[in-house]
Amino acid sequence: KLKKKSGKKNSEDTNISNYCKFDNQLLTTFTSSLYISGLIASFVASFVTALFGRKPSILLGSTVFLAGSALGGVMINIYMLIFSRVLLGVGVEFANQVKIKVVFVFQVLSAEKNKSSAEC
Repeated sequence: KLKKKSGKKNSEDTNISNYCKFDNQLLTTFTSSLYISGLIASFVASFVTALFGRKPSILLGSTVFLAGSALGGVMINIYMLIFSRVLLGVGVEFANQVKIKVVFVFQVLSAEKNKSSAEC
């Protein structure tokens, strides 16, 4: 069962969402798991993208994301849901690494194109 946080009621309690009123470590873990796994995966994803290129990186990220989605769809307890969110965080971070590199390449190509058109 979820325990309510202890404290005095005041007029500000009506502005707080129901999610924030409960003090539960599993709910906190559920929320944080996506972001923490993405943070940790960012270091791995940058090396994988640099070593193997964008295509293997996006394939790995997509596979991990799909596995996380499938696991979240068939979960039977909160621990499976948390693990599925960890997989989602890893998959999203691999996609972010590829996105960053693609945007950088397009910026470089655009700058070179602008230089060459300005020289004419």
